[in-house]
Amino acid sequence: MTANSDIRQLGINLNHWYVVAQSSEVTDQPLNVNLWNQSIVLFRDCLGTVHGLEDRCPHRHVRLSHGIVIQGNLECAYHGWQFNGNGQCVQVPYLAENQRLPTCQLRRYLVQEQDGFIWLFPGKDSTQAQIPEIPEWTHLNYIATVSVIHCQTHYSFLIENLMDMYHGHLHQDLQAWTDARLEKIQENQGQVEADYQAQSYYKIDKIWSVSQLFIPALRRLHPERLRVSYVYPHWISSLGKDFKIYCLFCPINLTETRAYLIHFTSLESFWRLHKLPVKFRQWLKHRLFGAAQNLLDGLVKQDIVMIEEEQQIHLNCPPPKSHELNPVITAVQRLIWHQATGNPMSDLNSESTN
Repeated sequence: MTANSDIRQLGINLNHWYVVAQSSEVTDQPLNVNLWNQSIVLFRDCLGTVHGLEDRCPHRHVRLSHGIVIQGNLECAYHGWQFNGNGQCVQVPYLAENQRLPTCQLRRYLVQEQDGFIWLFPGKDSTQAQIPEIPEWTHLNYIATVSVIHCQTHYSFLIENLMDMYHGHLHQDLQAWTDARLEKIQENQGQVEADYQAQSYYKIDKIWSVSQLFIPALRRLHPERLRVSYVYPHWISSLGKDFKIYCLFCPINLTETRAYLIHFTSLESFWRLHKLPVKFRQWLKHRLFGAAQNLLDGLVKQDIVMIEEEQQIHLNCPPPKSHELNPVITAVQRLIWHQATGNPMSDLNSESTN
């Protein structure tokens, strides 16, 4: 990567799985989603299976997501043409006896429902790509909160923000940790991982300690390991054994990004809880879903203000080269450059220490 390279103009590597919706968002009614300049319609058939097609009727090119699903087929709102989950036209209501169905074929996307989300593969070769696993989603000892990030920025601004452990000053009382000290970076062509020693405000070791999520006065600083990883194209972090966060990316275009931030609070320390009936634990997990919503949404709101301002400055008056002192950010930029262009990463180190 040269000094004149502009990662804010780079696309994405299409040969990865991206999250385009939560499972709960996709019903038997069509849903329009966008992934890197591609308009896609999602819908469920009669068996509940999710399908993804290009959101364009080949007849007059209007969005199929304006229509409805009839007996598992997607019907266009304009003239009533119907398409099955494979993208084939199966019905034209005014077709004459001497006319055949049009042989038009909509693009069909590979989609898979896993861990509460709809994953979509926009590339050509899915044999080498794997959907990241989120085992905490179904594990009874983890409480989830989901916050949607929708920002008017290039995806690189968001991932840099997530990998930057030095901007905690922005979040004040919402921050879960402080005094991060970088100890190690591991870098390769698919991942950047950074290990920090930090001070955490939370320790979930007693049943009442969950209340720390709601009552700041109960929080006490203590040392914890902090790890952040950019496993292209998604992000994972962990703070000790109590918290784990995933950010699943859906880049829309050069200046718009959607992502799903999933925060998990661990209940592993409560050994008595593990002996309770499974149905009760399932009820408790469901009942506590979203327990950290205000905290997570507050963090997201503050970050969006900053990264959208970065994007506007970049568009309106590109500043001179930034004086970046965090080696994690430069490693992330190298990874984005490699994945988007296919060019080798410059100055690649398998491991470095700061």
